[in-house]
Amino acid sequence: MRNLLRLCPLLLALALLFGAEPAFAGKRVALVLANSAYQHAPSLTNPVNDGSVMAKTLKDAGFDIVDSRHDLSALETRRVLRDFADATRDADIAVVYYAGHGIEVEGSNYLIPVDARLERDTDVYDEALSLDRVLVAVEPAKQLRLVILDACRDNPFGKTMKRTVASRGIGRGLAQVEPTSPNTLIAYSAKAGFTAQDGDGANSPFTVALSKHLTTPGLDVRRAFGFVRDDVLKSTGNKQEPFVYGSLGGDDVPLVPVKVAAAASPVANPQADIRRDSELALQVGNRAAWDAFLAQHPDGFYSSLAKLQLEKIGAEQAHAAAIEKAKQAEAERDRLAAVGAQKDAQIKAAADAKAAEQAQLAAQKAKEQAQQQAAAAEQQPVNLAAAAPSAAPASTASPAGTNVASLTPATTPADLSRSVQTELGRVGCFSGQADGNWNTSSQRSLSQFNRYAGTKLDVKVASTDALDTVKSKPSRVCPLVCEHGFKADGDKCTRIVCGDGYALNDDNECEKKRAAKPTASKPATSRRDDSEDRPARQRPQIGAAGGLGGLGGDAAGIATGARRASGGGQVFCTNGGCRPVNRGCHLEYRGGGGPGNDANAEVCN
Repeated sequence: MRNLLRLCPLLLALALLFGAEPAFAGKRVALVLANSAYQHAPSLTNPVNDGSVMAKTLKDAGFDIVDSRHDLSALETRRVLRDFADATRDADIAVVYYAGHGIEVEGSNYLIPVDARLERDTDVYDEALSLDRVLVAVEPAKQLRLVILDACRDNPFGKTMKRTVASRGIGRGLAQVEPTSPNTLIAYSAKAGFTAQDGDGANSPFTVALSKHLTTPGLDVRRAFGFVRDDVLKSTGNKQEPFVYGSLGGDDVPLVPVKVAAAASPVANPQADIRRDSELALQVGNRAAWDAFLAQHPDGFYSSLAKLQLEKIGAEQAHAAAIEKAKQAEAERDRLAAVGAQKDAQIKAAADAKAAEQAQLAAQKAKEQAQQQAAAAEQQPVNLAAAAPSAAPASTASPAGTNVASLTPATTPADLSRSVQTELGRVGCFSGQADGNWNTSSQRSLSQFNRYAGTKLDVKVASTDALDTVKSKPSRVCPLVCEHGFKADGDKCTRIVCGDGYALNDDNECEKKRAAKPTASKPATSRRDDSEDRPARQRPQIGAAGGLGGLGGDAAGIATGARRASGGGQVFCTNGGCRPVNRGCHLEYRGGGGPGNDANAEVCN
């Protein structure tokens, strides 16, 4: 009771600060633009469908003006933005939704009309609409200026667009933006630098989530985009994460106010008071606040939510205590090993350290489960308020036996492991199948991430901390390692192909092939006469006309060769070399031979 009395002033202050629920009843206007039928680029299927869904969602939410247009040219888009700016002059909330192609050039974002050609990078300044132009159209709104861009697709003009300046950057997706006007939010279907998916159905995952959460009565627009983010991550396997840029003040800003019951019968709603007390305890967020809440409201639906919050706090404290105990056990084990203690003492210390480690892992899992249950519980009051804001106390009050297990989210340890594996694969640290089995390969992958990202995540379990940390990395973390014969090409390994005359060496580089060395062969032995019609090694016999009775050595060889070639194709050899005998000439043996005296002579008729 003393803790409750001590907490009351704080709860009262929070009630004065956060208790009043804003119900903006001012003028709300919206402009919906959707481009699908591009004239100089492939058509898009979903944008016009997405625009129709968003226009209906905003009309059903009671917006005063919802102007929906599709497949506009650049000139038509400028005129529509000009007219919409006139409509926002007396509006409290102004919303612009755009679906279609967008492009980022030199850090600035542009919306692409259907008649854009973009043959050069500088054409974007003339043929496209800058995001700043859209912000000018919503500038007059007093309470909220909201621009939603489902335009983070691949640039269809990127391959054909000529670069007038080589250094001009054309990015992937849209560039990060920081609104300069107050009370302005800019929502992307995918984080800056990433592309979004169109999905398998008639609408993109982003638009489906928007139509579900954005116009929930009484739901702050920032929390609505938080639920949109969760839905898109789940539906895309954590490949697409919507992002919101800009900031608002401390008050809740719902796009649709909660309908207030008629003031003719101001009947107190005890359930609303309990819900407000629950929100205040959630703002304080410690054990004393929830103990005070349960002392005041021991039964009912919100008491079950409070018990979940207490379980979460207890699990976090138990996990912290388990970590500290594990550290002490490891330190004691290392100390005994260092001083050479008795073997029994070292064995006992090692067993204690092992048990403390197992207790730490169990506490980690219990903490994550409690956090997931509490996160799901935090959304329940918002859903209840939206579903039955004016219900009677008897119909809204939950029985004391509320099933707490029904609040457990659908996320299981296997789903969490699969999500961590998927994110590790995105940053290049995991190459296996994302099957939800947190095995040695997965642990090794997370260890690699720790090494290159400079983190100290627990690799033995797949935790939400690991998922959030890996997800925060926008690009590759672990280096790409390719086998011999392959090279890194972006995020893939491609085979190295060497040109003609080149071969791949041990350093994975192409080098010129070396000429093959001639094989050694035995020198040909000269024969005095190798004629087929004479016995081997027979000396040539020259008659009187030749003047040689028996000639050996080089002279004999030359003479023999000359006679063999006399039928045509004779070769005349001297000390300077050999050449074919000129046409119409023949060789005659003149005798002799040796330096300065040729054995044969060329005789021409």
